Amino acid sequence: MNFLTANNSSIAYQSLPHPLCEERKITIDIKRLDLLHPTVNGNKWYKLKYNLERTIAADHRTLITFGGAWSNHIYATAAAGNLAGVKTIGVIRGEEPKELSVTLQFAKEQGMELCFVSRLDYEERNTEEFKAWLHDRFGAFHIVPEGGSNYYGVNGCMEILSETDFKTYTHVACACGTGATLAGMLIGAKSNLQFIGFSALKGGDFLQDEVIKHIEYFLMDRELAEEYRPQFSIDSEHHFGGYGKWNEELIAFIRHIESHYQIPLDQVYTGKALFGLLNQLQNRTIPEGSKVLFVHSGGLQGRLGCDALC
Repeated sequence: MNFLTANNSSIAYQSLPHPLCEERKITIDIKRLDLLHPTVNGNKWYKLKYNLERTIAADHRTLITFGGAWSNHIYATAAAGNLAGVKTIGVIRGEEPKELSVTLQFAKEQGMELCFVSRLDYEERNTEEFKAWLHDRFGAFHIVPEGGSNYYGVNGCMEILSETDFKTYTHVACACGTGATLAGMLIGAKSNLQFIGFSALKGGDFLQDEVIKHIEYFLMDRELAEEYRPQFSIDSEHHFGGYGKWNEELIAFIRHIESHYQIPLDQVYTGKALFGLLNQLQNRTIPEGSKVLFVHSGGLQGRLGCDALC
């Protein structure tokens, strides 16, 4: 597959014949974006697509982005840059460790230059002063925020759902970190689909407003962005302690889904989201007879950071 082109008709769908689905007369299909590409998959594929095109169009062909030691975004950006012939620089949160994580080792092997900064400095990454420091050190570049959640990322996520999806399903569910993937799918939707975002972060109710901010920035119209608010909800009850945290219940659930349905999940995003979706079925939050599409947003490399799933 050419990295900069996608064919939604070739993406795999997988039914989830869970007992709760039969009990509630609800269909759940999984859109397997995790199978898009061996190293650049899931929502990262879409978030990076137009960011890479923007970088390739520039004379410098250099992309700078941000993340932690186990970041899915750093992993995917390094691989995508290598495929597209783009120089990538990863600004990594925290001091350089004696031994790199598997994620950072992979990024380095893909040609990404790693720039470690203190956690205090990392908090300043969006300031003009920090950007000026980056420019002095690395020269001209295209900057992509943590998670790939900018105008170009939202633009790419508009392409996740297909015409068939619009006609087939009543609900779309996905994991949420920044809200950009959900915002892109909302803008791209051509029917009255209802969207459910499952926050991977503790206190994720703020994502309601973040999604609207992404839409407003893309459409340049606050009033129009607000019209999307009734079309989505954020479930903030299934974070399992917060971002990057999990417990034995979640790990057992992930193992069960993989062994019974051959659907691999990660413990940071998709595992929590599917757990939350099935819990909504059990609590009768989703109406009987609904047809739900669960968007598998990838991130399976993150399993390497969990001994229980390795």
